[in-house]
Amino acid sequence: MSGKAKDILQLDLYGLLGIENTATAKEIKKAYRQKALKCHPDKNPDNPKAAELFHQLSQALEVLTDAAAKAAYDKICAAKKQAEERNRKLDDKRKKIKLDLEARERQAEAHTQDEVQITRTLDEQITRLREEGSRQLEEEQRLIREQIQREREEQQNTGDYIHRNSGLGRCSSSNVTPKLKLKWKCKKDDCTNGGYCQDFILKLLRKYGDVLNVIVSSKKKGSAVVEFATVRAAELAVKNESGLSENPLKILWLEGQPEVAPASQCMSTQGSLSNERDYESVVMMRMRQAAERQRLIEQIQKEDDEEEAMS
Repeated sequence: MSGKAKDILQLDLYGLLGIENTATAKEIKKAYRQKALKCHPDKNPDNPKAAELFHQLSQALEVLTDAAAKAAYDKICAAKKQAEERNRKLDDKRKKIKLDLEARERQAEAHTQDEVQITRTLDEQITRLREEGSRQLEEEQRLIREQIQREREEQQNTGDYIHRNSGLGRCSSSNVTPKLKLKWKCKKDDCTNGGYCQDFILKLLRKYGDVLNVIVSSKKKGSAVVEFATVRAAELAVKNESGLSENPLKILWLEGQPEVAPASQCMSTQGSLSNERDYESVVMMRMRQAAERQRLIEQIQKEDDEEEAMS
């Protein structure tokens, strides 16, 4: 028995993938993708067992998605199962009785020859797979690499939003949270406020990102201020939201509008800051938000009083 077949026979390929031996090729690939993604060496650089498990999963995919290799492996598994069943049926009495030595030797020799032949067949199939290259394995591992890359990009984007919100990851001198002024047409006696209420505005804008606060003016009809968690969310709202078709919104920057700076300057600034400083800045920003919201309410009331006095 060669080393390659011996290594395969020490593994429960179906158990590794968590599937039955009746699983289809589609089910085998799906199970491989789910298992391999969790233990991929790129996601577990400090865990040597993860790399070993990933290799075993790859072996399982190679053998079980190839018809000839799978048939040879299944045949060996079936023979082992039959032998285990025979041993299980032996009761204590029969175990104590010595069977004819020659008959045992002939039977053992016959079983050994069969096992050698079956193992040789499996070994030949595995060798063929190594020589030809497993297209199934290459395709599945490519898909896993792409998914890991997408996860990394999502994590990077999330980090960029936090940096921009804290003032460390954006090319802007402002540390305040982004706020927008919303205006729309509304008659003084309109109890529906032109179709806009706090809940409706929140539902309308949170598709662009987290909304921290919505303040609808109680003194001046058709006016509100919205505070976003990130500059990116506020930018998307300014560029894309128009409100009700019969009563459109006019959206203006109130605070936190990002400054335009060269990309190289932004990258240089980001690269010079440590994770510890990023964290401290985010904490300080959260502490300022409560005070800013109170100041924002007072500012809106003041603006409403001034506009009412002028009118």
